Amino acid sequence: VQLQASGGGLVQPGGSLRLSCAASGSIFRINTMGWYRQAPGKQRELVATITSSSSTNYAVSVKGRFTISRDNTKNTVYLRMNSLKPEDTAIYHCNANVLTTERIWRDYWGQGTQVTVSS
Repeated sequence: VQLQASGGGLVQPGGSLRLSCAASGSIFRINTMGWYRQAPGKQRELVATITSSSSTNYAVSVKGRFTISRDNTKNTVYLRMNSLKPEDTAIYHCNANVLTTERIWRDYWGQGTQVTVSS
């Protein structure tokens, strides 16, 4: 199973970006998908998660600014980020809890995509 993230980049404060993460490979079913981020010198932290039934959970710091969604037909999770702040600068990693075709549950991570918020 592979997770391919895209959509990061450089944006000015107050701007917007949309991240995408597509899962592929030996997938039978995907449960929760999510986004995490890691800023330089800091630990990785949860940004947002979404279950297979589209229940969502957000970090307090992004609530009201970020929206997580998913397309189950494409095994893809999205993160729409509005009103970006310099403190949102980090590498963003996607995660998926996958039931493989071997009927084994495993967590998978994408390679990360850099988001830089700066004027």
